[in-house]
Amino acid sequence: MLGTLLLASSALAACSGSKVEESKQGAAAEAPKAEDNKPYPIKLVINQVGEIPPKDSELEKQIESYTNTDLDIQWLPASAYDEKINVMVASGELPTIIKLNNNPTVTGHLRSGIFWEIGPYLKDYKNLTAQNKVYYDNLSVEGKLYGIPLYRDLGRAQLQYRKDWLDALGLQPPKTLDDWYNVIKAMTLNDPDKNGKNDTYGLLLEKKYNLDAFSTLTRLAVTQGAPNKWSVDDKGNFTPEFMTEPFFQTLQMLKRLYAEKLINQDFAAVDTTETEKQYESGRAGIKITAGNAYNWQLKVEKVVPTAKIDVSQVEGVSGVAVPAEPGNAGSWAIPKAAVKTEAELKKVLSFIDKLMDPKMATLLVKGVEGKHWKDAGEFTEVLDRDADLKEVKPYRDTFPNRGESYNIAKKAKQPDLFLKSSNIPAQNEKYIVPNPAYTLLSDTFSERGKELELMITDAETKFIMGKLDEAGWKADIEKWKKAGGEKMMQEYKEAYEKSKKK
Repeated sequence: MLGTLLLASSALAACSGSKVEESKQGAAAEAPKAEDNKPYPIKLVINQVGEIPPKDSELEKQIESYTNTDLDIQWLPASAYDEKINVMVASGELPTIIKLNNNPTVTGHLRSGIFWEIGPYLKDYKNLTAQNKVYYDNLSVEGKLYGIPLYRDLGRAQLQYRKDWLDALGLQPPKTLDDWYNVIKAMTLNDPDKNGKNDTYGLLLEKKYNLDAFSTLTRLAVTQGAPNKWSVDDKGNFTPEFMTEPFFQTLQMLKRLYAEKLINQDFAAVDTTETEKQYESGRAGIKITAGNAYNWQLKVEKVVPTAKIDVSQVEGVSGVAVPAEPGNAGSWAIPKAAVKTEAELKKVLSFIDKLMDPKMATLLVKGVEGKHWKDAGEFTEVLDRDADLKEVKPYRDTFPNRGESYNIAKKAKQPDLFLKSSNIPAQNEKYIVPNPAYTLLSDTFSERGKELELMITDAETKFIMGKLDEAGWKADIEKWKKAGGEKMMQEYKEAYEKSKKK
């Protein structure tokens, strides 16, 4: 009997020990591994906006802490950004996340399969899936999504001008091409700043004046009745903007301004940062832009305390008209060379999704509480606008966010000019002119779009500078058509008709 009890006791102890061991093993299996809790390393390549923030900035530290990541951000100058991205792609030396602009070369990269297709994964991320489907449709290539958009309003163009100059000259904001010519001429020749010097311009152009839907040339031409890059008729025929009469008339007006030295003669070589310095130093008076007018006011009043900036919707011959923009300022794509597994992809998408959580959305849009803004009850108040522009704007403009329209409880209390400027994109949505070719696929555009675009943009610049007459301009259009432009027009027609049958 004693032996039986001893045997039973031994068996019970063994059984108990076995269960304890199993329990320990289970706990070990359930407990996260030490490396799982380590900050996930993410290397980002994005374009520089203003000054490059320091690596140890408070804003970047808060992003890393909230998302449990270790960020390595490479900021590349905007002026040479696309070229450097192409070099990276060619070498295969790609980061975890890379910001891509929208152009034919990038479309080719996306179609080649070197980036993850992320469309099927969006449903698993609450913030990404909450955004309007149009944002993603406008980035799709052959129905597939390869990037997270840097969200932007669809119709951002607005007219900003030195109201004190217009008042001094007895003029109103321009609508017709004659108005534009007269306003620019008066601001250039009639000493609007009353300093007795011939040191002002009405309008300044820069070397990207004719690129993309947000170019000055397209924005101005659309107000005069030109299409937004492409038009399509009821038979499905596509016509590029530069083959329309309103566009050519706009080009002729710029040519006249250049010939009479009423716009900067170095526009074909000067960068946007340089022209902005001229506006901010009080040497130029009117522009079509997407920036906030109050930022210009802050900069220029430091140099000219009496300067007064105002803003309005861009009106033309038939009222307000603005080119529809893609709804993004490029996208964040995830290269397969750096992110090799689906598990890693999900970590990266989780990081991006967390950036749109309320805490991160507030951080990216407003900055650090107590340093850049404070809670003022019904609103928040900006504490230091210079610090906001220098320390917050670089992230706000290059990280995914929806401004104050998503996951931000309180809007900032802003000056009247800031609010007036900020409200224009929403007002513009009724008047946007779409680009009917934007979501259509053309093999010619994908393969040779940049080359064909360069043929026309060079011809536009030569025409404005007087190096091409009207006959030369028309001859260059014919060269464009023969070099692939005509084929591209046909491919858009075929793609358009195919889309109508779906």
